[in-house]
Amino acid sequence: APLPAGLDSGMHKVSIIVQLAKFETLKKALNDIGVTGMTVTQVMGCGLQKGSGEKYRGAEVDATLLPKVKVEVVVSKIPVEKIIDTATKTLYTGHIGDGKIFVYNVAKVVKVRTGEQDYAALQDVE
Repeated sequence: APLPAGLDSGMHKVSIIVQLAKFETLKKALNDIGVTGMTVTQVMGCGLQKGSGEKYRGAEVDATLLPKVKVEVVVSKIPVEKIIDTATKTLYTGHIGDGKIFVYNVAKVVKVRTGEQDYAALQDVE
């Protein structure tokens, strides 16, 4: 499938905001399609569900900000659409709070240890 307008064919960062309960499933699904590196951050966020009370670990929490996980991967070889399709299929329940996926162009990548740049910096060492 062709890339959407505005996405070149180079390197991209895909940032996926996901519920804590779905993180392990997403991580495995991404590993299964060849993603070997990711950055994972615990974040707080809100979307359409804001204002409704929700239970988190048994306690009622202010749902304006809920605990989430942000999973970031930078890819060059694996097509962005494959990442999006995999994440969407893995995370979809049809309910509010399924998450969001953001895609950014990446201008430069430098591997500190070797000085390799861009495509080369993202390749796994055999």
